Amino acid sequence: MSTQLTLQAPTALPPSEVPNYLQTLWGEGLQGSDGATTFTLVVYEASWLQQHLIRTGRADGPLTGLLEPELIKAAKQAVPELGLPLSTAVMDQRLAWELGQQPGHHQAQDLRGQFVAAAISAHKPRRLITLAPTLDEGQTLETLVAAYCPLPDEGAGGTACGDVVVLRGGRGSLHQSLELIHPLIRDDLPCWVWWNSSLDEAPELLEALAPPSRRLVVDSSLGHPRRCIDLLVRCIKAGQAVNDLNWLRLRTWRESLAMVFDPPSRRTALEQVVQLDIDVEGDHPLKGLLLAAWIADRLGWHLVESYDIPGNGDGDGIGASFERTDGAAVQLRLMPVPVGSPKIHPGALVGLRLICAPQGRPPLCVILCSESGGCMRLEAGGMASMELAEDVVPLPNESEEVELARLLAGGHDSTNPLLASAASIAARLLPA
Repeated sequence: MSTQLTLQAPTALPPSEVPNYLQTLWGEGLQGSDGATTFTLVVYEASWLQQHLIRTGRADGPLTGLLEPELIKAAKQAVPELGLPLSTAVMDQRLAWELGQQPGHHQAQDLRGQFVAAAISAHKPRRLITLAPTLDEGQTLETLVAAYCPLPDEGAGGTACGDVVVLRGGRGSLHQSLELIHPLIRDDLPCWVWWNSSLDEAPELLEALAPPSRRLVVDSSLGHPRRCIDLLVRCIKAGQAVNDLNWLRLRTWRESLAMVFDPPSRRTALEQVVQLDIDVEGDHPLKGLLLAAWIADRLGWHLVESYDIPGNGDGDGIGASFERTDGAAVQLRLMPVPVGSPKIHPGALVGLRLICAPQGRPPLCVILCSESGGCMRLEAGGMASMELAEDVVPLPNESEEVELARLLAGGHDSTNPLLASAASIAARLLPA
């Protein structure tokens, strides 16, 4: 059993007193402890959706920043009430914006930064700094400081392992607080910056918080696709260690596709792919493009061109032509499809179809589908003449905090090379 941690009562301080208080805390208040020598974690925790659901009376408090089941249920119920398409994902920024236009003045206790997920606290961050922007843009900066301490019955005595700093206020006041934040980030420990919000938001603040020397965690499903993929590519080119939660959610799809071609009788078929079809929820194509880019990179395809495909009411699709290593052509078709119960994040994968045409053998059709999506659309079109390999992809129901904890456990002081290659191709696949 991992060491449990408990949070001491937070102390509200004037911003200017935070550095001195922390020095006093470790130098006098927690004598005999130098604190954990692990890492600093800086989190931008906007939680606009939860803030608006609470403000409009659709959800109860407190405000924690965590996607609890009750919050997800309230968000899904709000989609049809606001006249949004049923394919609108819970974290689609348009849902938070529409909620922002609704009346309401309900309030709840704000525990962002104080309510730390167990998956993250288990790694004992030396310092956890949370920036918590408020709906009131004019709210002045408030700061809270607390310490993490092992529970006495775990045999660790009163030794503190880390501290917590929460900065809460309007985005303007948070941006002005950078002079306070930077001295709190120790140079002798790794620093992770988790931008837990849309990548369209506050680009100057993101750039200031996450220079290339710090490890950046983003979610490319949150924000305009072009902005998201361009930011990924720019950070990778700058040599920054960047991690994308949207990419991590592709893990089971990549593993399932690899398993289909594990049998020796199918491996040579990978060299004879002629068509790749991907269906996604809604109109955010980036997750599908990252998967297509990973396939193209692993199989050595050369991108010839990409183009828009006019949609039928669910949004435009994306088409592309690749050239295989033997000079033959491969066609990509990525399309948005209507779904009645979308997943949490925009652009979730519904299904994938890969058609191979090996010489002297019947064509092979591989179809993968998510647990919530059927394969019927991908099964249409001459499948009877092909060898069919069909499978359902198990989708892990893990929170962002669990995915982040996995990153923290692995170190990752550089960008995953598979992501680096895929992001570059995906950027070129996305039509201008």
